[in-house]
This record gives sequence, C-alpha cells and structure tokens, in this order.
Amino acid sequence: MFILGNLLEAFAKILYMGLNLYMWVIIIRAVISWVNPDPYNPIIRFLYQITEPVLSPIRRWIPLRGMGIDISPMIVIAAIYFLNTFLVQSILDIAAYLKM
Repeated sequence: MFILGNLLEAFAKILYMGLNLYMWVIIIRAVISWVNPDPYNPIIRFLYQITEPVLSPIRRWIPLRGMGIDISPMIVIAAIYFLNTFLVQSILDIAAYLKM
C-alpha cells in the first residue's frame, strides 16, 4: 500500500504546484489589466487564453457587472486557496494513511 500512498502524495504535490502556478497567472493577468495592455501582444493573448475560460463564467454568475470592478479573479483565487487547503491536504492525509 505504500506505493499507492507515494503515488497519491506525488499527485497531491503536482496538483498543489499546478494550482499555485494558475493562481499566479490569475494575479499577473489582474495586475496587467490595470495598465491597459496591447491586446495583440503574444504574452497578453496567452494570459487571456488560459484564464478567460475560468473567469468568463464567473463574471456571468456575479450580479455586480455594473460596478466597474471585476472581482472574478478574487473568486478564482479563493477557490484555488480552498482547493489547496481542503483537497490537496486531504489527498496528502490519505497518502500518509496508506503509507502506514
């Protein structure tokens, strides 16, 4: 059972790194949006392509469209924090249990 525990631990660590990386991409996109970037810049286009599928549905669900502020990045960051705290830690606990 220790092999399954090690596998789960490796999966949890990769998930943690992926979620943290995506959180930083969201933060960078939010900061860049404050300076009105060139939409044809390849880096800006890449940031929009990887973040828009997550941010766009949240913007549709939030009733604060007319306020002039986009809080969808904050909601995504809170969701990522929740997943890191709850899901990743639960997988790590299961992995530790299987290693015993």
